[in-house]
Order: sequence, then structure tokens, then C-alpha cells
Amino acid sequence: MAKVYPMRPLKFRSVWISDVHLGSRACKADFVLDFLLSVQTEHLYLVGDIIDMRAMRRGLLYWPQIHNNVIRAILGKAKHDTKVVYVPGNHDEPVRHHVGEVFGNVDIQRTAVHETLDGKQLLVMHGDEFDGMLQCPRLMEWVGSLSYDLLLHVNNAYNAWRRRFNKPYWSLSSFIKSKVGNANRHIGMFESVVADYAKKRGMDGVVCGHIHKPQLTRRDGFMYCNDGDWVEHCSALVERLDGTLSLLHWSDQKYSLVDTGYGETAESIDDKVNISAAWKL
Repeated sequence: MAKVYPMRPLKFRSVWISDVHLGSRACKADFVLDFLLSVQTEHLYLVGDIIDMRAMRRGLLYWPQIHNNVIRAILGKAKHDTKVVYVPGNHDEPVRHHVGEVFGNVDIQRTAVHETLDGKQLLVMHGDEFDGMLQCPRLMEWVGSLSYDLLLHVNNAYNAWRRRFNKPYWSLSSFIKSKVGNANRHIGMFESVVADYAKKRGMDGVVCGHIHKPQLTRRDGFMYCNDGDWVEHCSALVERLDGTLSLLHWSDQKYSLVDTGYGETAESIDDKVNISAAWKL
């Protein structure tokens, strides 16, 4: 199978990112900035939790210069021929008070509908709207949040150790969560509830974030897309110029997956984009 050598800048029709958590120490701002500076796109969707205002309210103020640079990169795209839509999440919930307004050419919407190149409609939403339907007790939610924050700190320390030995970034926290049955069941319930809601609205698919689980699946012609996050997976959903949807993993693992629309085959190349799956709607 032929290797894929993407040209720089990478050109896409649409890009979706979420759960960046600027203002949090967990944010992989260097990867986010590298991604934004490496792509050109007609549409950029910010699918919630871009700024971690919840962490700031807890007094955990953390805002290095590179977080400013990420904001500037987004505003720069909005200024130069990229339509930027911001769909706030639960960590940047105060932005929801400005739904319908435009700041710096960034259009703030509660939800959005994206039409793909071939006319399919994707509902774009963060996904926290359905937390109350997943029947997670308040105490368990609080304990889970604390455990997750601790896991992210361990993850950061572990990857700092890996970098000392020139090893690529690897999400330890994601690996551990994948082995926990309750976490997998919760994710499965979330995906089903979100997909059912979008179907009832007559959509052909849905794009969301919130649960930090990048996913791109098609069931009975319906597309479920989760663009992941930038605290663990460094992932984004993209629509290529031919209308194909792909899930990118943007890290220092310099390899790419050749997409066939039917599965995944890895080919080692000297680039930063790892295309984990691709589908044509």
C-alpha cells in the first residue's frame, strides 16, 4: 500500500476540535498550536471546552503565553477566510450567554448544523446536555472528576519521562480508561443517546466532544463522530476536500495511517498526522 505524504499546509474543507481546556495545566497547547498553524480550512468548529473557565473559577489560574498564541491562531483564521463557529461546552459555559453574537468574526452558537460537500447534514454539539440522562450519581461524578484529574497529572509525568528517552507521546490515562468496564459502558451509553437525539432531528450524523473519546463510526448509514480532546489524545475531526471524514491524531508520533474507507493500515512516514479512520458519507 502506498505511503501518504501530506503537503504542508494540510488543506481541509472543515475541521472540528473540542476539549482543548486552555487555562488548565492538562492542555497540550503546543500540539494545538502546531495543528492550527499547519492546517488551512474553510470551516473551523470549536466544539466546546475550549477555555477551562471551570478550572479558573476554582482558583487554578494557569495561562502561559502559548495559550494566548492558540487564541491568536484561532482569531487569525477567523480574520482570513475561515468561517469559525464556537459551540460552548460545560467548562466554558459562560460563553453560552452570548449565543447568537459574533466576536472577532467568531460566531457563537448553542448547536450548529454542518452540511458536507455531498449535502449530508451533521449536528454539531458539545454533548454535556445529555449528562443528566446517563444516571451517574452526583457523588460518583465528583469522585470520577477527582480521579480523572489525578490520572491526567500522572499521564503528564509519565510522558515527561518518555520524552527524556525520545519516546513519542502516549496516553496512559486513555489506556487505563479503556480497561475499566464502567467507563466503557458510560461511553457506549453516551454515544447511543447523542446519536438518537441527532436522528430524531433528521440529521445524517452528529459531531460532539465532551467525553474525551475520539470516535468515528457509521451505523445503518448514520455517522457518529467525536473529535476527542487536546489533553489526552490530541485529536481532531476533519472533512477533506473530497468530502471524506477523517479522525486525526496530532502528536509527536511521526506516522500516518492510509485510509481506505474500510479499515486501518499503518505506514511509517516522516510527518505528524496519524489518520486513524476515514469515511465517505
